[in-house]
Amino acid sequence: MKKLKGLRVAVLATSGFEQVELTRPVKKLERQGAEVTLVSLLPGHIRGMNHMLPGKKVRVDATLKDVKAADFDAVLLPGGLINPDTLRQSALAKDFIHDADSLNLPIAIICHAPWLLISAGLTEGRTLTSWPGIRDDVKNSGAQWRDEAMVRDDNWVSSRGPQDLPLFERAMVELFEEKMPEVRERIRHAGEHPAPARYHAPTEPTRRWPRLLAGSLATAALSFGVRRLASR
Repeated sequence: MKKLKGLRVAVLATSGFEQVELTRPVKKLERQGAEVTLVSLLPGHIRGMNHMLPGKKVRVDATLKDVKAADFDAVLLPGGLINPDTLRQSALAKDFIHDADSLNLPIAIICHAPWLLISAGLTEGRTLTSWPGIRDDVKNSGAQWRDEAMVRDDNWVSSRGPQDLPLFERAMVELFEEKMPEVRERIRHAGEHPAPARYHAPTEPTRRWPRLLAGSLATAALSFGVRRLASR
């Protein structure tokens, strides 16, 4: 029996997401019967990253202008360096996650994704983990940071990064399943709303030399900048 049959999950991401932190949890959710919608800033496709290297493209199902948190029952926030840093600069993204938390929707958070929660003003007094590189950001926002593979705090479950995915995926399903009765009760009182668009699996990147060269140059420039900063 599928544990999450009919559960509507919003995956909030934009280009620069860590590929495995989106694709693996999404497969887990769909195997458990969840209806997954990729929500982003703009229509079209977004590209993942394999750490510093360009990854595959994923088709966007809905934009933040077209949906609201109340259209969903749960939220997944993948990480990556660029993705959450871009989202935290979007008022629509911050409003969406703030509304989701206000509705007590279960939220699965991994890697650098807490950046969005910090900018939305949601982390003070909470307990979570993240990629160790943003530990100080989490702590300075008023949250308690733990160096653990998985941390559960009420409607949040968080993990540090790809190395924690097996535990993260199990904890995500458990949290979403546990919150389903509460979500169903909320839907019953609010009335049903239209089913969102469905998630589409990644496509292979187009093999064109100019694009590959541009990606390589961008990666080299970013790596050089990181080394310069680290040497100061």
